[in-house]
Amino acid sequence: MTSRTLVVVTAGLSKPSSTRLLADRLSAAAVDHAARAGVDLRVRVVELRDLAHDLMNHMLTGFPPAALREVLDAVAEADGLIAVTPVFHASYSGLFKSFFDVLDKDVLVGKPVLIAATGGTARHSLALEHAVRPMFAFLRAATVPTAVFAAPQDWGGDEAEGQLRQRADQAAAELATEIGRRETARPADPFALTTSFEELLAG
Repeated sequence: MTSRTLVVVTAGLSKPSSTRLLADRLSAAAVDHAARAGVDLRVRVVELRDLAHDLMNHMLTGFPPAALREVLDAVAEADGLIAVTPVFHASYSGLFKSFFDVLDKDVLVGKPVLIAATGGTARHSLALEHAVRPMFAFLRAATVPTAVFAAPQDWGGDEAEGQLRQRADQAAAELATEIGRRETARPADPFALTTSFEELLAG
């Protein structure tokens, strides 16, 4: 069985939060689908609320504290990403955006990403398509077609719960497929020479 890594970034502010609950459901489904395809998917969950001060310090100084640097490296080395944000004022949260603002510009190029969100009303579901997906398109990530939104009513009742589970399963299957068909991620070496000595000498 081949091994791959999945980083789950969740921007929920409370503990417990529906954002983390959705993230856990999506990652569990992705692990299940990957296992069926012969892939051992190792999951790392990142709670952005624990990195809020580090993110601000990085944005102000340009230097990430050690804990944030380790998470940024984990994202760069991951074979796939699940990104879940609460929706505030019809868009992603500031904490969520700040994290992706400090990523190196090429980190997500071609990386499979599943996007998801939670909100106080189903009317916020379009935020995934008019705010979250365009951001990942700009970052040139390979965002899977199915996005998952969960409103409060999606957590109660057999019918609503079943519909949410179905959407999550579809999105997780797409993510697992994309991760499985790619080579293991190899982050760029910042000290690697991109120009040969002959080219350097030639001017």
